Amino acid sequence: MKYLIIFFLLFTSFAFSQVKVGGNIVDEQGEPIPFANIIFKGSTEGGVSDENGKFYIESENTYTELMISFLGFETKIIPLKARNFDLKIVLKEDAAALDEVMLYSGKTKKKGNPAVEILKKIWAKKRQNGLRLYKQYEYDKYEKIEFDLNNIDEKFKKKRLFKGMEFVFEEIDTSNITGKPYLPIFINEALYKVYGKNKPSQKSNETLIANKNSGFDSNQELIEFVKQLYVDYNIYDNYLKFFDKSFTSPLSRTGVSVYNYVLADSAYLGNKWCYNIVFYPRRKNELTFKGDFWVNDTTFAIQEIEMNATRSANINWVKEIYVAQEFEVLSDSVFLLKRDHMMSDFSFNSKDKSKGVYGRRTTLFNNYEFEKERDDDVYKAKVSSYEEEIYNKPDEFWSDNRMEKLNKDEVGVYKMLDTLKTVRKFKQLYNVGATLATGYWQIFDGFDYGPLFSSFGSNDIEGFRVRVGGRTYFSQNDTWRIQGYAAYGFKDDKVKYGISGKWLVDKRNRIILSLGNRRDIEQTGVSLTTANDVLSRSFASSSFFSRGDNYSLTNVNLTNLAVDVEPIKNLNFRLGATYKTLSSAAPDSLFNVSYFDKNGFEQAKIKQTELDVGITYTPGRKTAGFGVERNVSNEGRYPTVYLSYTKGLKGFLDSDFDYDKLQLYYRHRVLMGGFGKLKYFLEVGKTFGQVPLTMLDVVPGNQAIFTAPRTFDLLNYYDFVTDEYAALHIEHNFNGRLFSRIPLMRKLNWREIVGARTVIGNLSDKNIALSAFDLQGKAPTKPYYEYFVGVDNIFKFIRIDFVFRGNYLDMPGATKFAVKGGFGFYF
Repeated sequence: MKYLIIFFLLFTSFAFSQVKVGGNIVDEQGEPIPFANIIFKGSTEGGVSDENGKFYIESENTYTELMISFLGFETKIIPLKARNFDLKIVLKEDAAALDEVMLYSGKTKKKGNPAVEILKKIWAKKRQNGLRLYKQYEYDKYEKIEFDLNNIDEKFKKKRLFKGMEFVFEEIDTSNITGKPYLPIFINEALYKVYGKNKPSQKSNETLIANKNSGFDSNQELIEFVKQLYVDYNIYDNYLKFFDKSFTSPLSRTGVSVYNYVLADSAYLGNKWCYNIVFYPRRKNELTFKGDFWVNDTTFAIQEIEMNATRSANINWVKEIYVAQEFEVLSDSVFLLKRDHMMSDFSFNSKDKSKGVYGRRTTLFNNYEFEKERDDDVYKAKVSSYEEEIYNKPDEFWSDNRMEKLNKDEVGVYKMLDTLKTVRKFKQLYNVGATLATGYWQIFDGFDYGPLFSSFGSNDIEGFRVRVGGRTYFSQNDTWRIQGYAAYGFKDDKVKYGISGKWLVDKRNRIILSLGNRRDIEQTGVSLTTANDVLSRSFASSSFFSRGDNYSLTNVNLTNLAVDVEPIKNLNFRLGATYKTLSSAAPDSLFNVSYFDKNGFEQAKIKQTELDVGITYTPGRKTAGFGVERNVSNEGRYPTVYLSYTKGLKGFLDSDFDYDKLQLYYRHRVLMGGFGKLKYFLEVGKTFGQVPLTMLDVVPGNQAIFTAPRTFDLLNYYDFVTDEYAALHIEHNFNGRLFSRIPLMRKLNWREIVGARTVIGNLSDKNIALSAFDLQGKAPTKPYYEYFVGVDNIFKFIRIDFVFRGNYLDMPGATKFAVKGGFGFYF
């Protein structure tokens, strides 16, 4: 998403269709007819009107008549010209079907409906179609990702913003899906070789052969972002996942509960006789589609399908979603995907004439092979697949290997951006967009200032805090990077700093060496999991808005040396060594982290040397970039398992304690079809040995007014302390399923959230006695829990949680109820 803001500003090109038709379909009273079937007479090309009766279709062929039909109305045929915009088509009620229409109020029958009977046969046959019939398979894949600015008008072209860049508006065309004028602004092409195996277990690997993009070599983040929006899907599945949401598939076994089905036509497609079935939703505000598909009359495999997400679906920033697939007939029983196209219309509001950006992905498949047996290594994903020559193939290579020729629009994008990159004003706009997206401002080539959003902060010890910092940055694929900062607190009148360096010494196994040092004030009681990241800073250390006082901060002087290795994709091993000193940042009367040594003397400063080993496994995770730092484009979508072991080394570098600590957590997010999504996080840990407060496991409280992941909203910092614990966090987002059934709330597009969190733990008598901090009764020996209900997607950005404390109500200063807020970018 790094450069999406800038792609709103670029453009050019031209294409041609023989027939373009658009308009409105209404009844005799002038009321719109949604989901009417529109088709060029004598063909299988057509579409379906939207909820408001509007439609647009076009064809490269020449047709002279358009046929419009809908259940309960007479079919109408109208003559066509080459360009037919703003048509108003009036359908008359069919007297023979009038009783049926009145009985079903526009809804089709479930029983006795021939379309539903065909659907049942599709369900019965679906496992016999496709790649899963073969022991192994391989094929070539061509993928084209495009962005186009839409709804261009004369007023927009004359904006001062584009002064000096007017040439980008030289040629405009009309979308063949929506009928809106658009300008192409970005294109990326990629060729892959895909290898798959079904027996004895399913494995697959996609190898990138070539990549070509218009614009800038750092577009990997944008490309990966779009790929995650347009994830691969199987039209036969019960639910199709787009924009992190589960849409009910028109071929779903539950489809008859959410869709109306009409058997509209039958015809030959190639040499196969097929039925045409139109589908449209039974209710508004649900994640459904409208469209039609053609299905073979003997194998009951889909040959073509086109569908649009309904405009009332609860999705932010997306006005249209269009999906089309074509299948190749390999034999009477095997149909393979041949072409997959998806287009989305991104916009800040849902008005028809509002400007936005089309995001399009077109994927073609060819050269299927089922007989070749390969070594198992072929089916394993590579840890690092970056090869410079992949991104520098000559034009002749692309001319020979494209599965679909570029049209004039697409060719023009490459030429236009080559010119645009030489324009000074565009470079300035590009840099502004990059700064907003990344939080870093490029001072000069190779150095970025930032992150800007960490420049200011506040806490009870430092008062108002100012921070300046920066990083080296030559390209996204830098093999080394140095980062650092300096900070000053106006209340404590002290300077703090941090500096860290990373070096990717081996790309094949992603072996990374890192070294850093930090001297700062930190709120350490906001995470159960031990972390020795040199430059990290918790939300609680610089929060401007919080409840109650917070003097429980620690002076930290931390030096860390680590090596990371990723021998298998998404499986990371980390070995680290840390030396740190810890002391209270507040007067002892307010926060005391001292401990009693073996002679009974109180020691205010802790010195500790540790070795730690960490293993992180995130199957399915996608990353962008191949340098020492990578961006994760789908964080949280796939399960993550983390296991760590920490060994305290007493005596080494004058270290104070000898101990062992084990920690494990598992997190996952599950899309639950039409019922929303469930997130859960489970963590357990145990410390063996005698250690003071700062090395125990503090149950993370949250005194900020905003929600924070993996914390307890109604606990203060250091309310609970443990040396063994188990914690569970559960949250379910219904994605507006309940609110969509309440008429007065339906249009708000709010989304309901429920959740709970709990923790249980113990604390040994030896650890209680060791610390000067009063730890008596600090362990949650019976489970502490809190629960919450929330409303998400308020004004598309805001979330509000109402949090209730379940027990431990008699603790001194216990907060029994709180309202927490949050912000986020949600689809």
